Amino acid sequence: MTHDNEADAQTRQAIDRENPAHVAAFEGFDGRAVFAIAVAFSAFQIWTAAFNPLSTVVVRSVHVGFLVLMTFTLFGASKAARRRVPWYDWLLGLAGFAIGLYHYVFEVDLIQRAGDPNATDIVVGAVAVALVFEAARRIMGLALPILCGVFIPYALFGRELPFGMAHRGYGFDQVIDTLFLSTEGIYGTPTFVSATYIFLFILFGAFLERAGMIKLFNDVSLGLVGHSKGGPAKVAVFSSGFMGTINGSGVANVLTTGQFTIPLMTRFGYRPAFAGAVEATASMGGQLMPPVMGAAAFIMAETIGVPYSDVAIAAAIPAILYFGSAFWMVHLEAGKRNLVGLPREECPSALFALRDGWYLILPLAALVYLLFSGFTPLFAGVIGIAATIALILGMSLVTSIGPTALRAGFWVLLGLVAAGLWRTGLRTEHLAFAMVGLLVVPCLMLKGGRETLRLVENATADGAKNAVGVGVACALVGVLIGMMTLTGLASSFATTIVNLSGGSLLAALVLTMVTCIVLGTGLPTTANYIITASIAAPALLTMGVPLIVSHMFVFYFGIMADLTPPVALAALAASSIARVGHMKIGFIATRIAMAGYVVPFMAVYDPALLLQSENWIAVAYIVFKACIAIALWGAATIGFFWTTLPMPARIFAAATAFLFVVALPITDEIAFAMAALFLLWQYRRRRSVPAAAPAL
Repeated sequence: MTHDNEADAQTRQAIDRENPAHVAAFEGFDGRAVFAIAVAFSAFQIWTAAFNPLSTVVVRSVHVGFLVLMTFTLFGASKAARRRVPWYDWLLGLAGFAIGLYHYVFEVDLIQRAGDPNATDIVVGAVAVALVFEAARRIMGLALPILCGVFIPYALFGRELPFGMAHRGYGFDQVIDTLFLSTEGIYGTPTFVSATYIFLFILFGAFLERAGMIKLFNDVSLGLVGHSKGGPAKVAVFSSGFMGTINGSGVANVLTTGQFTIPLMTRFGYRPAFAGAVEATASMGGQLMPPVMGAAAFIMAETIGVPYSDVAIAAAIPAILYFGSAFWMVHLEAGKRNLVGLPREECPSALFALRDGWYLILPLAALVYLLFSGFTPLFAGVIGIAATIALILGMSLVTSIGPTALRAGFWVLLGLVAAGLWRTGLRTEHLAFAMVGLLVVPCLMLKGGRETLRLVENATADGAKNAVGVGVACALVGVLIGMMTLTGLASSFATTIVNLSGGSLLAALVLTMVTCIVLGTGLPTTANYIITASIAAPALLTMGVPLIVSHMFVFYFGIMADLTPPVALAALAASSIARVGHMKIGFIATRIAMAGYVVPFMAVYDPALLLQSENWIAVAYIVFKACIAIALWGAATIGFFWTTLPMPARIFAAATAFLFVVALPITDEIAFAMAALFLLWQYRRRRSVPAAAPAL
C-alpha cells in the first residue's frame, strides 16, 4: 500500500511539473484569485508580444515575478494536498511578484549604476534568487536546485578550491549582479525565450485543445488506421503525432490522448504495459514534431543564433522516422499476437471529421506558413493565438445564423472590415486583436457567445498554468549558465569531455548521451537540454560536429531521458492510466523508441539526415538507410517480421541494423548484403509456414 502511495505521489509530481493546469482547483477566494492571476499573466504576455511596450529586461523580470507568484499559489511547501493557499504562500508569492517589478520601477537608475549595484540591489537580488530556488524546489523537487546551487559557492570560493578547480573567485556583490541585474542569470536567454516564444506557443496549444482539436485528431486517426491490424495502437501513434504539432509537452500528451488510446488498446488485446509504452513513446515524440516542438527547441534556436524554422526543418525527418518507428513496432506486435483492428462501423470517417472541424486546422496552417516564411516565432505565435480566438468566437456566432449563405456572408463581412482596418495603417498584430475585440462584443450579447467567452477565458488560464513549470526551470538554469559564464567553467568542461573521450567522436557521443540520460533522472527536458548544451555541445563542436547537429544530438537525448528508466516521467504518467508499474512501461518504451536512440548518432555521422546537405541524393540515401535500420531493429526488438524470429535471427537483425548506424568503410555494403539475406530468409520461411505469416 505504501509503495502504491509513493507511486501515486511520483505520478502526481510528474504531472504537475509538466502540466500544472491539472493541479486541483482551489475553492472560494483562493480559486478565483489564482484563476485571475493566470488570466492576467496570459494577458500581460500577449500585450507585450503584440505591442512591445517594455524593454526586454523588464519583460523578463515581470515574467519571472508572475512565475513565482503562480508557483507559490499553485504548489505548497510540501507534497500534501491542500484546499486553500496559506497566508505565508500568498506573502512569498506577492513578494516575488513585487520584486519582478523592481526592474520596471528602477529601470533608469539600474542602467545608470550598471556594474556598481548598491546595497538595496544586492538584498533584493538575493531574495529574488532565493525565491526562484524555492519555486523550483516546489515544482521539481531538490535535484535541479541542488545542481544549480552548487555553482554559486563555486563562484564565491574559487581561490580555495582543490584539484585544479580553482579560479580567481568573485565577491557576493558580483555574483548577485550577474544573477539578478544582468541578462546572464535568472533573466538570461532561457528566460527570454520562456517570456516570448515558449509562453505564446503553450497558450496557442491551450486554445486549440479547448476548441476541440483533440477530438478532431482522435477522429481522424481512428478513421485512417483504426480498422487496420493493431489499429488501436496505431491510433495512439497517429493522434499523439498530430498532438505533437500543437503541444510540446510529452506528459501533457500522455494525459490527453492516453485517456482515450490506452484503454482502447487494452480492450483489443494489447498488454497494458505495452499499451502504456506505446502512448508514452508516441507522446514524447510530440517534442520532436514540428511546427510546435518542445520548449528546448526554441531555446536552441536563440542559443545558436538561427531562425526557429531552421531547427524545425532539421527536426522534420528524424521526427517522421521516430513516429514511423513507433508505428512499425506496434504493427509487428499486432502481427506477432494476431491482434485485429476496430470494426469499420466503429471508426468515424476521417473525411467527415475534417469536414466538421476543418476550421481548427486554419490557425495551425497560418502558424506553419508564418514560421517558414521568415517571420519570427513571436509574430507567428501572436497571429496564431489571435486567429484561434477569432475562429472560436466567430464559429460561436455563426451557429446562431441559419442559412449557409448568411454564414458565408458573415465571414465575408468580417474580411471586409479587416481590410478596411488594414488600410488605416494598423500593424498586423494590432489588427488581429482589433478583430478579436469586435467579435467579443456580439458574443457578450448572446447566451452561447458568453459560454464561448468563458471557454476562451479558461484556455487563457490553462496556458498560463502550463507555462509555469518550464518557465521556472528556465529561470533557475540561468543561475548555472550565469556562473559558468562568469567563471569560464564551460570551456573547462568541454576540454574535459574531449580528454575523457581520448579524441574519439564515438566516445564523446556516448559520454554526452549518458550525461543527458543521467541528468534526465531528476531534471525536466528543458533544463536538461540547457545544461548539457552548455557543457557537452561545445565539446562536440570542437570535434568537428556541425553546430546545429551537436545541439540536436543533446536535444534528442534530453527528451529520451523522459522515457528511460528509472524515472521515465512519460511512463510514470502512462502508468496512472494503464495501472501497470512505470518501470515495466519504461523498459518497453525504450525498445519501441529505439529510433530516438539511433537516429541522433546517424545524424552526427551524416548530417544529411537533418537536411544539412544540398545534395538530395545524399539525403535520400541516409533516409533509406535509416528506414531499413529501423525496420530491422523493430524486428529484433519484437521478435517478429513476416514470421516469428528465433533468437539467432533477432541477433542477426540487430547486428545488421547496427552496421547501418556505424559510418565506417564498407559497413553499409556489408549491412545491405546482410539485410538482403535476412529478407530472403524471411520470404522463404513465410512461404513454407503460411499460417504464421500475417500480411503486412
